Amino acid sequence: MVRDYLRATQENTDPAKFFNAVLKLKTIKRQGWKDRLDMRNPESVAEHCFAMSAIAMAIADEENLDTLKIVKMTILHDLAESIVGDLTPNQVTKSEKIRLENDAMKKILKTLPQKLQKDYWQLWQEYQKKTTKESVFVHRIDKLEMTLQAKVYATRYSKKKLQPFFESARSEISGSTLARFIPDL
Repeated sequence: MVRDYLRATQENTDPAKFFNAVLKLKTIKRQGWKDRLDMRNPESVAEHCFAMSAIAMAIADEENLDTLKIVKMTILHDLAESIVGDLTPNQVTKSEKIRLENDAMKKILKTLPQKLQKDYWQLWQEYQKKTTKESVFVHRIDKLEMTLQAKVYATRYSKKKLQPFFESARSEISGSTLARFIPDL
């Protein structure tokens, strides 16, 4: 542990800044819930990432996927939001979102030792580009978690307002083994 911090100091890195980026996700609320449901206190990005990680772990283990890789991806997938916020399609174009998030991720990862920068950037790019079965799985888990959270919100909010979340998830997940987990609204 001490050796890692000494190496980080020699590389001009500061892992504490990475930790702060992770912790900041606790304060960033999920924008889609705020916009569509006019919620004042929706789940945070950190809560979303934790739920995704737990769900992904259980299903990936059952399906004999690379669970460690998947859990790392779920943790990293929204980390850039600690800088850019939870951007929705109504706020920026897809290409602008990718550019902003890539820039933010580079800034965050630069605080870590070189090997971690490389490994985490590679996982981030794999996730962004959906180039492996694990990255496709994580995108689907993202949508599945959204529907499970929408089901929780269905006790307090209009099902009509929640329907688009379910439709979005069904289009991404249909035909996969995850489809069986989408709850009914």
